[in-house]
Amino acid sequence: MADIDPNKSVGIVAEQFVALFSPPNELVLDNGEKLGPITLAYETYGRLNAKKDNAILILHALSGDHHAAGFYTPDDRKPGWWDLYIGPGKAFDTDKYFIICSNCIGGCRGSTGPASIDPRTGKPYALSFPFITIHDMVKAQKGLIEHLGIKKLLAVAGGSMGGMQALEWAVSYPDMIAAAIPVATTANHSAQNIALNEVARQSIIADPNWKQGDYYDSEPPARGLAVARMVGHISYLSDQAMHEKFGRRLQDREVVSFDLLTDFQVESYLHYQGNAFTQRFDANSYLYISKALDYFDLKGKSDTLAQGLRHVKARFLVLSFSSDWLYPPYQSREIVKALKQNGLSVSYCEIKSEYGHDSFLLDNPQQIRLIRDFLHHVSEEVQSNAA
Repeated sequence: MADIDPNKSVGIVAEQFVALFSPPNELVLDNGEKLGPITLAYETYGRLNAKKDNAILILHALSGDHHAAGFYTPDDRKPGWWDLYIGPGKAFDTDKYFIICSNCIGGCRGSTGPASIDPRTGKPYALSFPFITIHDMVKAQKGLIEHLGIKKLLAVAGGSMGGMQALEWAVSYPDMIAAAIPVATTANHSAQNIALNEVARQSIIADPNWKQGDYYDSEPPARGLAVARMVGHISYLSDQAMHEKFGRRLQDREVVSFDLLTDFQVESYLHYQGNAFTQRFDANSYLYISKALDYFDLKGKSDTLAQGLRHVKARFLVLSFSSDWLYPPYQSREIVKALKQNGLSVSYCEIKSEYGHDSFLLDNPQQIRLIRDFLHHVSEEVQSNAA
């Protein structure tokens, strides 16, 4: 049973769902196809004030969802994925701000994705689901924000893929946000990032149970998805973190097996992470979302990143982590440089951490302080400008 402290947690929360973009007003995707109706699953924490100027949109990573904070029942063992940062007195202070987090389109946790029923056929979309982009995810989120009656967000924030969405918000809807907090992210995927994602995708596609994506009435491609998660999880940890956590220690044995058994603790850990992931995530969603990550390029059709950011108006807090090799700090510095070339207000910090890319999810007092102080100043500025 979870020990829920009402002074530190948002407590018991509930999922919400909204249907948007119903025909003939479907969402026009970047690939030219139309998608609708679209269901978005989301959660909110805190209260929207009378002026509706205290709303913050939290954006999740590839394997995340809309459950960012709190518990569904008193018996839940784990809270939402950013519960350390969202709640009374925390970085995203729910005594001050109205926090929104939605599951992205293409996902599998309540929002429309490949596993959803295609209203035209009455069957799951599977591979007939159109390929999407980060920009498409943001366009759908904009529909949610408008549905909630919010004209301008105080901030958008997220790590990894969530950081990409925060950046895309700043580019696509510069008049709808006052500030952006992209964390542990990048302006575009490197060849190495794309290669890692392709290995993960091919592991799913090679699973005999994948069946060209049409597996919803049969056994899912769990083995392939588990391997995809294992590949991803390696990239989320640093060399030092893996050394300290596992080293070369053996798992439940005194000597090596000289067989294909699980000898090392790190092997056992990866098997556990992979198998656990298959219980909560859809393989086709992994294919679609990882492709969206690879397609993302913040400069768009411009020649340079600075040109791609020329219409941005928001204030920025950009955070990176010293041991993140998936999205190394130099990639955040490239974003900071391009923003400053456009005369924007930018704060940047490379936080020293031993835990790699996943550092943004862990308890980090410096990250908490930086976000809390930044939002305080942004809120004061918004209130001052409105006075």
